[in-house]
Amino acid sequence: MEDLFSEFTYLSDQSHQNKNFDPSTIEDLMKLFEIEAYKSWAAMELDQQKEEQEAEDSVREAEDYLDSAMESAMAEFRRFEEEMDREAKEELLGLVQVGDSVWKMGKLMENAATIASMRYIEAAMNSAGASMKSAWKGISSNSKKVHPS
Repeated sequence: MEDLFSEFTYLSDQSHQNKNFDPSTIEDLMKLFEIEAYKSWAAMELDQQKEEQEAEDSVREAEDYLDSAMESAMAEFRRFEEEMDREAKEELLGLVQVGDSVWKMGKLMENAATIASMRYIEAAMNSAGASMKSAWKGISSNSKKVHPS
C-alpha cells in the first residue's frame, strides 16, 4: 500500500509538471488501490472469522469445563446425600433400639409392680386374716371369762 502511495505521489507530481501526462495512468493506479483495498478487506474478514472461531472455541471449552464442574459437584452432592441418608438410617435404627429397650424395661417394671402389689395385697389379706383370728380367739376366750363388774 505504501508503494502505491509513493507511486500516486510521483504521478501527481508528474501531472503538474508534464503537460503531456496521460490521466489514464492515474486511473490504472486507482484500480490497483481498489484491488489492494479489497485484499485488505478480505484479509480483515478472514482475521475476523478466525477470531470468531477462536471465541466460539473458547466458549465451548468454558461450557465443557462448566459441565465437568457441575457433574463433579453433583456427584459430590449425591455422595454427601447418600452418606447423610446412611447416617440418618443408622441413627433411626439406634433410636428404635433404644425405644424398644425402654418399652421392654417399662413392661418389666409394670410386671414387677404388679407382682409387688399382688404380694402386698396378699400380705395385707394374710395380716387381716391373722388379726381376725386373733380377735376371734380373744372374743371366744373372753366369753368364757366373767367380767368382774
